[in-house]
Amino acid sequence: MNTRPGHSGSGVTIEDVARVAGVSRQTVSNALNAPQRVRAQTLTRVIAVIDSLGYIPDQSARSLKTGLRYTLGYMAPDDDPLNPNPVMGGFLTALCDAAALAGYRILLFRPTEDPKRAIDTLAAARQVDGFILSDILANDVRVQRLTELGLPFMTFGRTEPEQPQHWVDTDNVSGMREIAGALAAEGHRSVAYVYPEALTPWLRKRAEGFTEAARELDLSVILIHESPEHEPHDKGLVERLRTMLRGENAPTAVVTGNDVLAMSVYDAARAAGLRVGTDVAVVGFSDLPLCQFLTPQLASVRMPLTAIAQKIIEQLLAQIRKEPTPEQGFYLQPELILRDSFYRTG
Repeated sequence: MNTRPGHSGSGVTIEDVARVAGVSRQTVSNALNAPQRVRAQTLTRVIAVIDSLGYIPDQSARSLKTGLRYTLGYMAPDDDPLNPNPVMGGFLTALCDAAALAGYRILLFRPTEDPKRAIDTLAAARQVDGFILSDILANDVRVQRLTELGLPFMTFGRTEPEQPQHWVDTDNVSGMREIAGALAAEGHRSVAYVYPEALTPWLRKRAEGFTEAARELDLSVILIHESPEHEPHDKGLVERLRTMLRGENAPTAVVTGNDVLAMSVYDAARAAGLRVGTDVAVVGFSDLPLCQFLTPQLASVRMPLTAIAQKIIEQLLAQIRKEPTPEQGFYLQPELILRDSFYRTG
């Protein structure tokens, strides 16, 4: 095996990449180490050649030259292993793909009992060039600690506005407003909104977005609060929803703060002798894979996870390179995916 710097295991060199791509050796180096210096069309061509030839840059040589580790630390959510956050799997995949395109890799680590200590340990070892956080909480201690240390970081989601932070998030308010508008256009006048009472800012934004839009559209809203630790097919929630759906002023549509809650709505509708998508409309949020396996398929708001991951990597690398970055974060627009659960034909 050829182990000279700049060779892959198959013997492909940086000069080979430059020759096939029709660019200089320096352009290939820039594409790997400073892609912002390369025109988009050229960068795409160089990356395609790198992939096709199987070229693997010498990571240690790059690090010696730049002082960077070309590794980003992602603190995984501290979920219950039996009830993990289903959104984060798709986000992590998109994050790894976006980082790889920029010549970086993701180091996944889980918080200990003290998230600050986990950050301090990784920072002291100088194993990563920057940090990525998700599942952001109000007044998040992780955001506070990274700010105190002066380290580059990005968050998926935002915490309180007064905390210094760099964030990218789904526009949860916009997504919920789109649901309310679509239901009103279908003729609904009474709807229920089911959501977990949690400290996460994005769940609050969803609740605020839906209730404000419903008020503007003159929709009557029944609010159903659920424990943050809710599980699919929760018996207590199913019974409360069944009673509501059989009540005198039953809503004609039910919107949930996430897709998992919608599973309990399906159970409640069946228990009440109603048909989802015929007698009552149901809409979720997140567009998890489970939406297409329910019968009928669940309408939901799709979060742009790939675009979010790409923007996070782009902005984090800008911080690492000490380039100017916006003081505010970025809201990316979600998309309402209408499926059979939305259309009330009865």
